[in-house]
Amino acid sequence: MKIGYARVSTRSQGDSLDTQEAILREKGCERVYRDTISGARSSRPGFDQMLAALRPGDELFATRLDRLGRTALDTLHTIDRLNSEGVHVVVLKPEIDTRTKEGKLMAGIMAHLAEFERDLLVERTREGLAAARARGREGGRPPSISEKKRSALVKAVGDGESVAEAAKLLGISRSHAYRILGEEGRG
Repeated sequence: MKIGYARVSTRSQGDSLDTQEAILREKGCERVYRDTISGARSSRPGFDQMLAALRPGDELFATRLDRLGRTALDTLHTIDRLNSEGVHVVVLKPEIDTRTKEGKLMAGIMAHLAEFERDLLVERTREGLAAARARGREGGRPPSISEKKRSALVKAVGDGESVAEAAKLLGISRSHAYRILGEEGRG
């Protein structure tokens, strides 16, 4: 059975969703699963239903490669998994047809390129963080309150003020005050 999958990120792209479905129907897809959701989302209801419906010998069609996954690597893992389950994948742009040896080769090459790209990204990120640290920059979220307010909180509670009263005076929540005191070893 030929099954299609169409996805757009926003409702305003609804025409594009209809266009994708029309193209997939022209290719002979008997059933087309659809999603209007970002590809970055891990849960895509139409995609999940489609995966559950696919059987060995089926052919999955998509208009573009990026319709099938959140990242290139995720997309290619999906293609590889489907192939191992006996489902052939046909992507119209770029042309990849895992029913052919050339299509399988192309999918493999793209998977290796995606993995290489990911490794380069990780390497560049590490190098950038190391360079920032060498310049005295620390990553992470900035402190939620100043060091002066932090010291005032610790002093007030140490002098017998209740945590709730001290937090109110400093304009922070009671739970935030307890968290700060815990970090200071006083909570």
